[in-house]
Amino acid sequence: MFRLTRPVLRQVVKKTTGITGLAVHPNPLPELAETYQTTLSALSTIPPTSVYRQGVEALTKHKLNIVQGANGDIVAVEKQLDEGQIEESLDIAKDELKLVQNVLEWKVWEPLEQKPPTGQWEYFGNESRPMS
Repeated sequence: MFRLTRPVLRQVVKKTTGITGLAVHPNPLPELAETYQTTLSALSTIPPTSVYRQGVEALTKHKLNIVQGANGDIVAVEKQLDEGQIEESLDIAKDELKLVQNVLEWKVWEPLEQKPPTGQWEYFGNESRPMS
């Protein structure tokens, strides 16, 4: 008699994500780990003092540890990442990688070319006050 194991059964059962335009990925965990590693590699070229780099690097390392520690269990990864289905997590990771590439192009860590106009950082009637 033919007996299905859990990973095989999961592949057989999931035919659609139920999200228009988002196909089921045949093997998402290796691609997700590779995307996180590529993101970390790209982040290493941003100065370490950049707040953007520090935040994204910490979050990406945390997510990569979840994927690597799951031993191929997609359901566990989905639950721990809490980003929806694994395909959605892969989309989010690819979007973050694109943003890192844009940040590298824009060089957001460099000083502004022009001094911002007075009041630019004021909102809802709150005035900028020097920190004491």
